Amino acid sequence: MKPTPACRAEALVMSADALLKWKAQIFDYQQKITESKPPQQTALFDLAPNHCNPDAIDPFTLSLQSMAFYRMPADAGSAAIYFVIDNAIPLLLYVGETRRSGKRWKGEHGCKRYLDSYHSLHYHYGLQREVSIAFWWDAPVQTKPRQQLEQALIHKFKTPFNKENWERWGQPFQTSSKKQMR
Repeated sequence: MKPTPACRAEALVMSADALLKWKAQIFDYQQKITESKPPQQTALFDLAPNHCNPDAIDPFTLSLQSMAFYRMPADAGSAAIYFVIDNAIPLLLYVGETRRSGKRWKGEHGCKRYLDSYHSLHYHYGLQREVSIAFWWDAPVQTKPRQQLEQALIHKFKTPFNKENWERWGQPFQTSSKKQMR
């Protein structure tokens, strides 16, 4: 008798060595990006600095919050770019944008499912992880500019939990749900 998907045991997707190597590759890439200065374009006229410049945002210097932040009593929040970071390394896992920071994570969110698998694999191998979230509150209120900034940060840091980078890093933390992370 063939087991139903609900009864099938979840198999580990990677070994401890493969997990550590995967994380080291991402860490090395992100460290190079963080430490290198972006090329500066010269201008004939003094231009006002753009506060939404992805090269001016360092997610690793933002105040960290618990991943359970959305369970705290609070208002609906405001527009933000958010970063899911494993501080044990540090490793930037996911970049997202929201119009209402307090509500974005209350319902279904693919990153929450992916993080559950990430935590489970680390727990299974006895590996340390310290996953937190950080918010950049100066994000544009208008949707299109905020989403453009989100995409620029996803491409800059090559965050492994964002679907845009799955081809580069793979998808080692498959979820049982058919829903995909956005």
